[in-house]
Amino acid sequence: MNLESRTDITPALRIIPRDQHTISRKNISKAALRVLYRLNEAGYAAYLVGGAVRDLLLGLQPKDFDVATDATPDEVKKLFRNCRLIGRRFRLAHVVFGPEIIEVATFRGLGEEGGEGDRHIVDGRIVRDNIWGTIEEDAIRRDFRANALYYDISDFSVRDYVGGMQDLEDRVLRLIGDPVTRYREDPVRMLRAARLAAKLDMRIDAAAMAPFESIGPLLADAAPARLFDESLKMFLSGNGLKSFRMLEQCGLLKFLFPVTARALKRGDEALRSLVEHGLANTDARIAEGKSVTPAFLFAVLLWGEVRDVAHHWIARGQDSNEAWARAAAQVVGEQCQRVAIPRRFTFTMEEIWSLQPRFEQIQRKRVFRLMTHPRFRAAFDFLLLRADESPAMRELGQWWAHAQQLPQEVLAAALPAGGGGSASDHMPAPVASKASRPRRRRRRPGDKPGSM
Repeated sequence: MNLESRTDITPALRIIPRDQHTISRKNISKAALRVLYRLNEAGYAAYLVGGAVRDLLLGLQPKDFDVATDATPDEVKKLFRNCRLIGRRFRLAHVVFGPEIIEVATFRGLGEEGGEGDRHIVDGRIVRDNIWGTIEEDAIRRDFRANALYYDISDFSVRDYVGGMQDLEDRVLRLIGDPVTRYREDPVRMLRAARLAAKLDMRIDAAAMAPFESIGPLLADAAPARLFDESLKMFLSGNGLKSFRMLEQCGLLKFLFPVTARALKRGDEALRSLVEHGLANTDARIAEGKSVTPAFLFAVLLWGEVRDVAHHWIARGQDSNEAWARAAAQVVGEQCQRVAIPRRFTFTMEEIWSLQPRFEQIQRKRVFRLMTHPRFRAAFDFLLLRADESPAMRELGQWWAHAQQLPQEVLAAALPAGGGGSASDHMPAPVASKASRPRRRRRRPGDKPGSM
């Protein structure tokens, strides 16, 4: 293995004492603290590491808490009955506390392939790596300098070996070592750079971004299931719109979602509006603690190509239902070669797409049948995103929004039994309130009946 990109790095330890950083144990998971304390009490080095330290220093609440130690996975397992060992590529210990899992990793070393330990390289990519080392070696093995920070449970200091604290202050993501070599080891690091820059409002160092165009095609060699997981991290963590824009800015979108990049390249501003509004709405739902589904998100990202392919087959005389089904199968099949979207999601995506033409069928039976479809709500939300396609599409969305507010009998009376006309032709009038009866005048003593 070529380690020149890191063996020429000399770690320079900088210790930031407790009174000079903002990390507080109040913001660290109790489960993580239990793991750190037990390792420390057993005589092992124990550090909170990586993204958790980075986020805490930036004033963010980490989603996960990872631990690094000089204890081997087997030694960790002996300390915790609630521990299981996982991984072939990287041997790890998972300490389970109910729904929370604390990942414990042994310090990685820089030993050569074929030496002591277990490391296997294929075409410059690390496919298995279980060589243990020191904390200094572990630090320069990490991807970004901002991720190579260690919170020491023994004295509550932060240890910085490669300049990560400076990068947080500068708001810049810099790679450790030669960017080309690091991306060849793991091409997904390019996507991580874009995701972290979007999440943390940081910029990617020019040297780290320079190889994206030449190394980007290597993402085709990454496992599609892994790229699916990375896509969820980018688009379903509350920073989806910023991540999407960062992927475009970095030129990486075409390597991850070639179908989406191809459709947007045609200059359809309505499609761009749909994609960006869909991502913004997803971010808003996450911020409000509401549920989101990957199916809707992927339906948004792939819509432009599905629509254009379906219209192509319809123009050639194919039945509309068959054309939409064919377009969905073709586009999903192509995208799944890059990102392995599970069938449970692609099935929902195909239903959302196939229901779109049915919104244009303003007929009594068809309207009520569509309203009872299990995917009606998702398909209707998707219809609203299409408002910028044309004034007619905006009108159609307004009609369906209004129709859902009406009593069933009022809507039925306003709809024709057969087809024809636009949505505005059948827009039911608002339900009129009953006219109030005139108040009878109270008779006074002496008034004759009927006199005023």
